Amino acid sequence: MLRPYKNKLLEDFFGEEFFNSPNILDNNKTGFKVDVKEKENSYLLEAELPGVKKDNINIEYENNYLTISSKREDEFKKEEENYIRRERRSGKFKRSFYIDDVDENNINATFEDGILEIELRKTEKKKSNKKIEIK
Repeated sequence: MLRPYKNKLLEDFFGEEFFNSPNILDNNKTGFKVDVKEKENSYLLEAELPGVKKDNINIEYENNYLTISSKREDEFKKEEENYIRRERRSGKFKRSFYIDDVDENNINATFEDGILEIELRKTEKKKSNKKIEIK
């Protein structure tokens, strides 16, 4: 039976604390969780942004890419209490999604209770039937 080699020094150094990210939004190495739904006339993007303030969120749509970015910094006030451990989370995040056939002038966003919803209205797809001749 093959068993993995265990090194106590490496286990202690690269243990749970080493791999825990200080960024709450980096839970799954993507920055934050997002659902994208396709509706008949639009796309709906729902992003979880717990603890982020609305004013710190930036949304851009350029060259068929929707980009969401933000920065989160928690204030740390020094208090004279006997804390054993105290954690603050901060960080930056940025994610982009390729979404084409979108009416750039008809994108709406709302943010409530840590959930960002972005509705991107679809443009009418032009169906083309062009016969291509072989030369």
